[in-house]
Amino acid sequence: MSLEDCANALRAHDPDRFGICLMVASEARPKLLTLYALNLELARAPLASTEPLIAEMRLQWWIERLEDIGAGKPQSHELLTPLAEAWGPRAAAFATLAEPRRRDAAREPHNGPDAVAAYVRDTAVPLASFAAEALDGPTAATPAIAAQAEGVGLAHWLVALPALQGLGLGLWDPSPQALGQIATKARTKLAEAKAQRRAVPRRLAPLLFPGAGIQAALQAAPQGIEALAGAAPSEFRRRLALGAFALGHRWWI
Repeated sequence: MSLEDCANALRAHDPDRFGICLMVASEARPKLLTLYALNLELARAPLASTEPLIAEMRLQWWIERLEDIGAGKPQSHELLTPLAEAWGPRAAAFATLAEPRRRDAAREPHNGPDAVAAYVRDTAVPLASFAAEALDGPTAATPAIAAQAEGVGLAHWLVALPALQGLGLGLWDPSPQALGQIATKARTKLAEAKAQRRAVPRRLAPLLFPGAGIQAALQAAPQGIEALAGAAPSEFRRRLALGAFALGHRWWI
């Protein structure tokens, strides 16, 4: 991928993060575009095959290529080449984003709300931290960024749950009680982030954009998975939320 290809992939498959890239300083865009495009590929890699061994091999390939970048080996890959150009050896650290996806390759549901929270923490928080690094985020903003990433990640997981359940990546017991506990965890993290919002400089605000449908998902969760099926925001609501955010940069909920 060229940077344009990365942008097109995000526009089609991760429109919120594509919008984020448009709102940050132009000099930071190559890092964000390649980081988010890599995250997209890592999320899709274990789902490309229903055979766990093949799915894990796909993930391992990405891990090894990232290690190659860290070792200074030249890349001739549509995504890895611009990634290496934007991040240099630092890209080797992105293997952290791939490791938690190994459980997706096994297609095993989560064993309760705590397991879901751990999975989201291991996937969403490192991604947010790397994104903040691309924008030279101050250390003081780290707790707010981590809390917001976990809270938003949990809410987005709930929105996706009806689809995840069909893929074997949901919950062994998707009871209303369990879903309500996940929603409570999300609200707690979002409240933590809001309480620390003054530590987050305005230039980092796009990274904390929660997207549309967060509140609807958290309200629907205690009613069960059927209610969550109707909580996914429409494309119109997504664009409306992004437009409203671009005007005020208010990311906290």
